[in-house]
Amino acid sequence: MATITELKAVLTDTLEKRGTLGQIKARIRAEVFNALDDQSEPRPSLSHENLLINELIREYLEFNKYKYASSVLTAESGQPEVPLDREFLVNELNIVEDPNSRSVPLLYGIINQLLHGNEEKVCNTFPRAPSLQVSNQPTKGVKWAPLRSQDA
Repeated sequence: MATITELKAVLTDTLEKRGTLGQIKARIRAEVFNALDDQSEPRPSLSHENLLINELIREYLEFNKYKYASSVLTAESGQPEVPLDREFLVNELNIVEDPNSRSVPLLYGIINQLLHGNEEKVCNTFPRAPSLQVSNQPTKGVKWAPLRSQDA
């Protein structure tokens, strides 16, 4: 008969292999945070920039199925529960998307643009994007190519 210690080790190993142990730990952290969060203390107002940054992060977290991290971000930051519309973000950030880029979070495109904006400093983490174009206006008209799984 297995000892309690052996049973715990097998259970822990099984949960880790299935990927559920990390989710359980994240859920516990989120619940502890919610229990300890002082609702009586008013949150500072959410600036327009922070709203956009938080939304980019939330879109990334949810795309990668980090739902508990996303829920903690939303609760802690005071971000609206309902996500902002992607088209709103695209318009606010002056991003020009192609049809393929709509399947990945905007943050991927922003990182891709930063990595490939200066071809001399291209990082191998992301693929080269042949259609990458930067407009003459520094803050408008950024076009980027999406990351594809076969390129990664």
